[in-house]
Amino acid sequence: MGLTTPDAPPVDAETFESLPLSERIRAVVLHWVDCGFGSPKLFHIIYILKLAVLYIGVGVTLATLTSGIGAPWQVAQWWNEPIVFQKLVLWTFLLETIGVAGSWGPLAGKFKPMTGGCLFWLRPGTIRMPPWPGKVPGTNGFNRTVFDVVLYALLLIALFVPIILPGVTGSTVAAGSPEDLGNLVSPPLLFVPLVLLVIMGLRDKVIFIAARAEQYGPAVLIFGLVPFLGNGLVDMIIMLKLLIFSVWVGAGVSKIGKHFSFVIPPMISNAPIIPGKAIRRLHYRNYPDDVRPSHLASGIGHVLGTLVEIVTPLVLLLSTDWTLALAGTLLMILFHGFITSTFPLAVPLEWNLLFMYIAGFLFLGHPNGDGYGLGDASSPWLIVATLACLFFFPVLGNLRPDLVAFTPSMRQYAGNWASALWAFQPGAEDKLNAVNRPTKNQVDQLQEMEFPRVAAEITMLQTAGWRSMHSQGRGLFSLLYHHVNDVDRATIREAEFSCNSLLGFNFGDGHLHNHHLIAELQRRCQFEPGEFVVAWVESQPIHKSTQDYMVIDAAVGIVERGTWNVADCVKEQPWLPNGPIPLNVTWRDPHYTPASRAAVTSMESAPQSAGAQKPESAVRHHDLTTESALQDAAERD
Repeated sequence: MGLTTPDAPPVDAETFESLPLSERIRAVVLHWVDCGFGSPKLFHIIYILKLAVLYIGVGVTLATLTSGIGAPWQVAQWWNEPIVFQKLVLWTFLLETIGVAGSWGPLAGKFKPMTGGCLFWLRPGTIRMPPWPGKVPGTNGFNRTVFDVVLYALLLIALFVPIILPGVTGSTVAAGSPEDLGNLVSPPLLFVPLVLLVIMGLRDKVIFIAARAEQYGPAVLIFGLVPFLGNGLVDMIIMLKLLIFSVWVGAGVSKIGKHFSFVIPPMISNAPIIPGKAIRRLHYRNYPDDVRPSHLASGIGHVLGTLVEIVTPLVLLLSTDWTLALAGTLLMILFHGFITSTFPLAVPLEWNLLFMYIAGFLFLGHPNGDGYGLGDASSPWLIVATLACLFFFPVLGNLRPDLVAFTPSMRQYAGNWASALWAFQPGAEDKLNAVNRPTKNQVDQLQEMEFPRVAAEITMLQTAGWRSMHSQGRGLFSLLYHHVNDVDRATIREAEFSCNSLLGFNFGDGHLHNHHLIAELQRRCQFEPGEFVVAWVESQPIHKSTQDYMVIDAAVGIVERGTWNVADCVKEQPWLPNGPIPLNVTWRDPHYTPASRAAVTSMESAPQSAGAQKPESAVRHHDLTTESALQDAAERD
């Protein structure tokens, strides 16, 4: 890997595209094991400069100089001041809402230009995604209007104004607060962006999710409630501790299960700080034959991940011992610092840096033993009500993931995601150029950056290979083998990346590219039957062992629904050497016939790896009831 040149898979570019899909996936997966995405070092330098200059440099300068608390470099004077904390949260909130924080740049599939977000959301005619189409008055349609653009612009202004305005005297804002509290952001200013965000979110869930409203929104609401709290600043700090506690514990609980172990190896492989191939390969069972997670990877995931994210926050929340608070805070800072250093594909770098600061501000700057513990709240009912509100969506989202996006469910990097793969017949992807947007398909962006066409295609296949390394990828590719005509010649795209070029944002949330988006793309692009087929899967509910999938033909709609057992996914290799995993079909459009079993037959007749057994049945059919058909038809309407 060079400064400006990527580390490409070692394949013959002239013959690579003629290989069967399974062989191409195996090639890019084995390359990912050793090199990750193979990004040029320049990409990482760009991200580091963005963090240093825009996020930290500009953010800290604005937060300190407008608060009257020392200069930006006088950290000792401002690091535990509430107004600086408030403004840094608002600054991060603003950058996320603009689209220059998480899901930004080439690691998120934004090559040219590197910014999506505001370039899409300030442009009438682009696609917006209402969360409940046709069910909330005033939110119908998928076309961004001038009203949406104005509403979004007002939201940005409403977030920026509290950052640059001086604060008001804290003792006049917060009842029971000390006279020397200093300043706080004026509470009335904080309700304006919240109201605008709710209205905006009802019209476009993309912006709501991009803004990380499930985390920054409650923080800003808590800031605004300070005048109404019985113990002012103390109650505010305690509620903020409960907020970060809910994020950490919710994320830790979501990692329990079979999915998270599959996140660790590709994340480690993509980390530029990991020296050499040998350490990367330790996280796989037996490279190159078996690239499932090794015991080391599973241990890292469930000890340094799951256990740390559940136990440490409990200690920080409940203990009044300064030594434990210091140790726990440093552990969580290291935890977020490690995630930042891996440059995960959604690149939530600002979010991780903010949480490192929040941990220090809350638990070291305002320790439990100094009057900021749960027992110091003005009322125990405040604790109960706060926890109930904060855990409502994580609990609901884990029980009914179809109702709650994965970020409000606190499944930030759990591996248990709604996700999809897109399959285009040759040339059909070009029809997406009919979509009004400020960018192009990523393969075209790469070619404009002087990538040869084949190199651009290989780069895009690497993202599909990355998906195959995760548990749900095995099921998604199995669906493609059953439903895509001549799948070996089809153009395969990882949906999260492709969604980025159409909506301006995606952070791993399959709900942003579900059947509603595909229907809108069909309205704009007019695909023929079979030209654009989508394999889509919902997250696994915490109390079930299966995941619900659907197959969408853009020209027809949803054509099949079913389930697969997660256990069948995790025992297979990413390239499916034993053929597709077993699928349980629960409904199929009676007028629809799967494209061809040629690819499946070819895979099933291929030589099997040592000790492997073919599945007894590639597809198992349940009764296709009239009730399920009517239910699906109603949902498509």
